[in-house]
Amino acid sequence: EVQLQASGGGLVQAGGSLRLSCAASGFTFDDYAIGWFRQAPGKEREGVSCISSSDGRTYYADSVKGRFTISSDNAKNTVYLQMNSLKPEDTAVYYCFLGSSLYEYDYWGQGTLVTVSS
Repeated sequence: EVQLQASGGGLVQAGGSLRLSCAASGFTFDDYAIGWFRQAPGKEREGVSCISSSDGRTYYADSVKGRFTISSDNAKNTVYLQMNSLKPEDTAVYYCFLGSSLYEYDYWGQGTLVTVSS
């Protein structure tokens, strides 16, 4: 059973930073993307960032480029999202996902809430 356990959300002021973590387990796929999408109240899901397992390439939504950095610790099967210069529009529930790309999600965890106050 695939499990994706996200943590690290919270309340932060605009301009602040947070680091999200995602502990992944229960899968043996060879080629996948693992990363984060978010969903704000009343809005569509938005792919935020992911890493490709095949070549380690990273992908980012235009809205977070230059502010967010995704990384992974393969020994711990953990993916991190370092979020800097946070803006109120980054407020959302952030979900760790396993899928095919930044826009195709096959599995996701329970989500962690990030709230950025102005």
